[in-house]
Formats: sequence, structure tokens, C-alpha cells
Amino acid sequence: MSTDGEPDSGGEPRSALPVRFADADGRRIALRTYAGEGDALAAMYASFEPTDRAQGLPPATEPRLRAWLEDLLDDGLHVLAWHGDAVVGHVALLPIGDGRAELAIFVAHDYQRATIGTHLVEAALRHGREHGIERVWLTVERRNHAARRLYESVGFREVASGAEHEFERDL
Repeated sequence: MSTDGEPDSGGEPRSALPVRFADADGRRIALRTYAGEGDALAAMYASFEPTDRAQGLPPATEPRLRAWLEDLLDDGLHVLAWHGDAVVGHVALLPIGDGRAELAIFVAHDYQRATIGTHLVEAALRHGREHGIERVWLTVERRNHAARRLYESVGFREVASGAEHEFERDL
């Protein structure tokens, strides 16, 4: 990873973004903040199969997807994962008050289990810290064991369990 938040030669921490890395399949991936690339992001979400959707998201029809994206992108911090000119991942930190944010992450099916999610979450947490976020909260479906392992691997701890698992992490 070329940007890792460690001090540069001047002793100052580098910015969390952009980040470039090779994923587990050897693909060159770039992480950047969202800068109005709504059509590319919508194309990624439109490619999701029903089995790729979690907690009813992303919406399945184009009008509902566009409306959801418009609302989602209206607030918070957003980081996109790019492979060439295609968006292959998206993480959002959505403010919920008092320096807290909710995390939501989506990775295109053909790019899952290739370390992109881990890189996205780590970069988003550093980016969030740079923007004053102090604590991050999320929920994950009970059956999504891979996501639960990912969140635990980057420092989240489970704080509640029921139909969904809730996780938190201080930044």
C-alpha cells in the first residue's frame, strides 16, 4: 500500500487517501474519495445479484437504486475502490451524531474475498479520523460470517447480538 498513514520523511502523518494496492488476485486497485462519480457507482450496484444484497441493500430496481444513492451520497464520507475505470467497492461513514458514524460497505461480487474490503475499511477509518469521527458503529446480518471476521480483524468489537450483530470501534 502506498499510503498507509505512517509518518512521511517530515514526521507528519500522510493523508489516508488516495491508496493504491494489489488485491489478493493481483489486480491493481485504487481507493479515492467520492468526487461525483455517481454513474460509475450506480453501475457497480446495478451489477449486484440478489444473493449479493444485504439487509435489503442495494435496492434492486434502477429508480429505487438512484434514489437510495442520492440520499446516501448527500451526507457523510465516501470512499470508492476502483479497478481501472470501474468502481468495484464503496464504503460510507454516515454521521449519527456526537462524533459517531455508521459504516456501510459494499464490494462487487467478483472482487470479494480479495482484501479489497479490508483495505476499504482501513482507509475509511483513517479518513474518518482525519475528519473528526471518533467512534464507528455498524450492523451485519447474523449469517454473514465473512463480514463479521473482517470487522473483527480491523478492530471492531461486537456490542449486541440478535437478528443482526452490532459492532463498534473507537478511532
